Amino acid sequence: MKGVMRFGKKGKLSPHYVGPYKILRRIGKVAYELDLPNDLASVHPIFDVSLLRKCVGEVFDQQVQKLGNKEVASVMVM
Repeated sequence: MKGVMRFGKKGKLSPHYVGPYKILRRIGKVAYELDLPNDLASVHPIFDVSLLRKCVGEVFDQQVQKLGNKEVASVMVM
């Protein structure tokens, strides 16, 4: 798509969400301004509430699977 900014890599395993980032301030009832890093400087820092997800920091399980000649880490977070 022309003119669309994508986060990270394209393809089947591309990330659905990017973050977590600190909320700087609330704008109105449904928007927040985020503290984005310099590599996301081209992205507007104000997001609607529907685009944000709660950050959960508890890791319950972690394992490394071998797929062919690569090792893939998987983490279960709740």
